[in-house]
Parts: sequence; C-alpha cells; structure tokens
Amino acid sequence: MKVFLSNFIARSGNRVLISTILSRVLSFSASWIALQLISNEKLGVVLFSYNIIVFILPFSGLGLYHGLIRYAPLLNNSSEKTRLFNYVLRKGILLSILIAVGVSFFSLLIPFQIERSNSFVAVLAFLIIPDYIFQVIKIQFRILHDNTSFAKVEVVYNLILFVTVCLLSFLFEEKGYTIALIIPAIITSIIFINKLKPAFSKTPKPQIITLEFWKYGFFASLTSVVSQLLIAIDILVIGSLILDTTAITTYRFISIIPLSLLFLPQAVMNTDFVKLTENIFDKKNTHTYIKNYISLFSIISICGLFFSYFFSKEILSFFDDDFIQFGTSFFILMLGTSSILMFRGLFGNLLCSIGKVNTNLYISSIAILLNCCGNFYLIPLYGIKGAAITSASIMWFTSLTSTLAFFYQYQSFLKKAKKQ
Repeated sequence: MKVFLSNFIARSGNRVLISTILSRVLSFSASWIALQLISNEKLGVVLFSYNIIVFILPFSGLGLYHGLIRYAPLLNNSSEKTRLFNYVLRKGILLSILIAVGVSFFSLLIPFQIERSNSFVAVLAFLIIPDYIFQVIKIQFRILHDNTSFAKVEVVYNLILFVTVCLLSFLFEEKGYTIALIIPAIITSIIFINKLKPAFSKTPKPQIITLEFWKYGFFASLTSVVSQLLIAIDILVIGSLILDTTAITTYRFISIIPLSLLFLPQAVMNTDFVKLTENIFDKKNTHTYIKNYISLFSIISICGLFFSYFFSKEILSFFDDDFIQFGTSFFILMLGTSSILMFRGLFGNLLCSIGKVNTNLYISSIAILLNCCGNFYLIPLYGIKGAAITSASIMWFTSLTSTLAFFYQYQSFLKKAKKQ
C-alpha cells in the first residue's frame, strides 16, 4: 500500500487527485447554484435533454481519442506519438462536426414526451465539438506523462463552468444554464491547445492507424455510450413513466454524491492508465497493483457507506429538505457505487489496457437490458427507490462480471504476447 501511494504521488497523482476533488466541488457547487436559481420544473427539462447528449458525447470523433489513449503508450518514439495526436485531433474534429449537426437536426424531429426538450437537445448537441477537442487535449497530456498540466485543465474547465453557470443561470435561468454547459469546453480548449503545438496541416498517416485502431475506438465509443446510458437511463425512464420533471430533478440530486465519488477511481486511472498499459505485459506488477488498489478502495467504500447510512438526513437537507424522505434511496445508490469503487473502475480500465474493450461493451449492453427491465418493473411500484435498487444491482453486476472477465482474458493475452 505504501509503495502504491508513493508511486501514485511520483506520477503527480496527488495533483490529479486534488484537482479532481476541486473540480468535483466546483461542479457540485454549480449544480447547487442552478437548483437555487432555476425552478425544479424548468431545470428538469434541461437535465433531461443534457442526459441525452451525455451518452452521445463519447461517440464524438467516432472514438478516435479512445484509440489515442490505448495505442499511443505502446509507441516508443515521441515524434510518432505527436503525429498520432495530430491525426486524431484533425480527423476527429471533422467527424464531430458531422455528428453534432446530425444530432441537432434529428432532435428537432423526435417527439419527446417532455415539452421543449427538442430545442434544448438541438442546442446542447453542439457541445460535441468542443468536448472532443477538450478530451483529446487531456489525453495527450496524460500520454506525455504531464499529469500536472492535465490537472490544470480539469480545474480551469470546472472553474469556468462554475462562473458561467452562476452568471448565466441568474440572468437567463434554464436557457442560460444550457449555454453555460457548452462554454467551458470551448474556452479551456483555446487556453491549453497551444501548449501541445498541434499541426492541422495534412501529414502522412501514422502506421499504427489501421482497421484495428478504428475498430478499437469505435467499440470504445459504443462502450462509453452504453456506460453513460446506464447512468442516464434512470432519469430517462423516470421522465417517461412518471412524467414529472420534479421527480427527475429529485433523482438527479440524490444521486449526485454517490456518482460524484466515482472521481476517486477516475483520478487514479487518469494518473496510472498510461503506465499500466505500458507495463501490462508484466504479470507480477499488474497483480500487485490490483491487490493494492482493491485494498485501498475497500476502506474508502466502507467509510462512504458508514456516513451515508448515519448522516443521510444531514447530507440531503443541504440540497433541499424535501429530499430527506429519499434517504433510503440515497444509501442504496451508495451501496451500488461501492462496487464501482472497488472493482469496475479498475477492471474496466484493465480490459481496455489489454485491448478487450469489446468485452466492456458486451457487459454494458447486457446491463442496459437488465436495467431497462428492472426500471420498467420497479419504478411503477416504488418510484425513485425502484430506480435506485435497479441502478445498485446493475453496478454490482457489471463490476463483478468485468473482474471475472479480466482474469480470464488476461491469461490468453499474455500467452498470445509471448508467441509474438
């Protein structure tokens, strides 16, 4: 454990962790401010629309940036890494523009059950373009082992988010909040992209760009979309079955803290994923990392469950006294989140490290089907609590399944690598 934490700090993991915490606080504060300035009904419409875009975002650029984070660490030459970055950035922007325009156009034709959702989805679709550039910038800093710059990008983005949400929500309510969700990615990208010195002129295609590269990015995009849908589907189903935007807002806010805790494994993986991928062929190193990771996050999970069980009233009353009655749902979501902290956050990324992103896709796809069945059965019976029970059950299913899948496929991966 001591070595694990020392290595984490040596890779500027402490800065990534601090920036992630600060970013979550700023993001959390922005959400709280929006709740105070905008009525639950109006805010619910925007949140419903935003959740539709959230699970489309990973598909921006057809997933080229997923290929960048997986294949760039396997390149030994820094100039090759830079060439790959330029290619991914240039091609991905063009593809993202096409996707954004397509989503915006078709959203106006879809008859959403919640009134005015069409116009909000059409506007938020253009978040796809700056968000893609923003994601590529963060990934390139990680590939260059410049975790300090990566941490700065996260803080600047969320600081701008906080300021714009406060200002625009106050001035223009839900319309201002919608624009405030788009602006941060644009400004942050403009600030940091020059540090990477991208070349937008056409250059020879990197040799690593093969059909396999595109397939990996595509499957990774599908996996991310499905994973985001797993989070968003509760709100979408609540909106479809209950038809009450207040219920959408309530569920969104009682799930903020459980889902926000996922920043912890995210911070660790943001710091260590590139290094893990570089050393993935070292079985002993990988198993040691797994043991230390699970030990650390088991302790964190137990502490989180303790506080959520005994102090749920105090926590939920911070948002709104009306949320206190949903303390049981809050604890159920925390119980589900603990599985991701201990297992899914690690083994989902390890499957990507060995190139088995399609396994993540299969697991998430099955989880989507189970989630839909569970939600459509339990929400009419138990309301918001039914959505929480379904989510927690699915979290444990995906976590345990990805764990078993990695250990099974890792052996085959090492044997295949030895033969080559």
